Amino acid sequence: MKAALFLIVVVALAYLSVHFLLGRLPGDIVIDRGNFYFYLPITTSIVVSLLLSLVLWLSGRL
Repeated sequence: MKAALFLIVVVALAYLSVHFLLGRLPGDIVIDRGNFYFYLPITTSIVVSLLLSLVLWLSGRL
């Protein structure tokens, strides 16, 4: 039960950090041509992955 709640909190924090805290970082690919919009968050994905790895590693140590 605690693991499921922890996972939900981690996913929610990751979602919020990507959309509100990190935004567009250098290295993210954005193509905007009229009615076509493409966004590939490469750098943002790496940063979120590192943060989640750190959180999960710390939770495993405790």
